[in-house]
Amino acid sequence: MPRALVLAYGLICYAVFFLVFLYMVAFVVAIDGVVPRTLAPGEGGSLSSVLLVNLGLLLLFGVQHSVMARSSFKHRVSAWLPPPVERSTYVLATSLILMLIFAAWRPLPGMVWQASSPALVWGLWALNLCGWCIVLLATFLTNHFDLFGLRQVWLHWRRQSYQPVPFREWLFYRSIRHPMMLGLFIAFWATPQMSLNHLLFSAGMSIYILIGVHFEERALRRELGQPYCDYERRTGRFLPRLLPAGARQPQNVTG
Repeated sequence: MPRALVLAYGLICYAVFFLVFLYMVAFVVAIDGVVPRTLAPGEGGSLSSVLLVNLGLLLLFGVQHSVMARSSFKHRVSAWLPPPVERSTYVLATSLILMLIFAAWRPLPGMVWQASSPALVWGLWALNLCGWCIVLLATFLTNHFDLFGLRQVWLHWRRQSYQPVPFREWLFYRSIRHPMMLGLFIAFWATPQMSLNHLLFSAGMSIYILIGVHFEERALRRELGQPYCDYERRTGRFLPRLLPAGARQPQNVTG
């Protein structure tokens, strides 16, 4: 594949994902008039059909996101997918699945909670905004451009070999291992208006995050070994540890 085409492909995939991310914010927050479909309550048909469609969409997202991240899948597609565009393709596939969710999601009527106090409403919206900001900031704390495939296609354009970005423990990563997921939890759940529609989406995505992080950490322990195990002991998964690791475990362990 020509280098210029690789670079253009990576840029397009990134642009698509960026627009999809902005749409997701409006979709979850349910900003009226900004996007045609949101998580606001509505009538989408019988309960069984709504659950079948929506849970199927969430399952499809989970399968795509998990299968394409596996080393075995990457090895199988390496024969026809050039390594520089592998990450961009993953990003594009994720964007397309999210677009399908936004287009096909069927609403549910009813509210779970609705804050009435102005202070509480504004406080929850501020917390929601913080969640999205944490998500974005966390991508830059690792390497935003590597995470979304731009670094790979840029290095290919410059005829430079790709080297993985070294992990650095700074800011959020000093105390928690998955700040991006923490940000998503906050963004999904911190809302003054929780509809049944929103609850189903947030619960489904949260369950996938918990499952995905479990398997991701297991893979990281295999790949990185003892250094990652030590990092796990020093940090919390989504929230900082309240006590040092040494205070939580006996110093002498046998067996």
